[in-house]
Amino acid sequence: MDYEIAVPTAEQEEELDDKLMAYNLSCVAPTQEEPFVPICRCATAQDGSLIGGVLAYSALWHVLQVRTVWVRQECRKKGLGSALLCQVEREAYRLGCRMAQLDTYDFQAREFYEKCGYTVFGTLPDAPEGHIHYYLSKRLVKDDKFPA
Repeated sequence: MDYEIAVPTAEQEEELDDKLMAYNLSCVAPTQEEPFVPICRCATAQDGSLIGGVLAYSALWHVLQVRTVWVRQECRKKGLGSALLCQVEREAYRLGCRMAQLDTYDFQAREFYEKCGYTVFGTLPDAPEGHIHYYLSKRLVKDDKFPA
């Protein structure tokens, strides 16, 4: 086989993503109509400035993928992060998600996520060097937080 390895163009990157998606869906049919449904929330101060937010989406098989959680330094440890994450999880549950996953580093918010019910299912040591990259998940189940 003769080939050349190069940096892909933007179009090739999109094609690669599309080809992997097609393969994945040929193996396991999606359980949601749209492959990626954004579920995001943010909080703003009275002056309109951003003080926190969660960027997430329901992906393919009703799995909540939490991509970004951020709260302004002076607003932390006051319940805002938990409230934002809870609203996203509640909406994800309403849309059919029963599992959530995210990742964080040892210098970020592992303890926060564990307080929110997430458990570590994997680690990547020395990424970056001297630090640990954590992978966490949480079952979204019907209870007071997620009424039917």
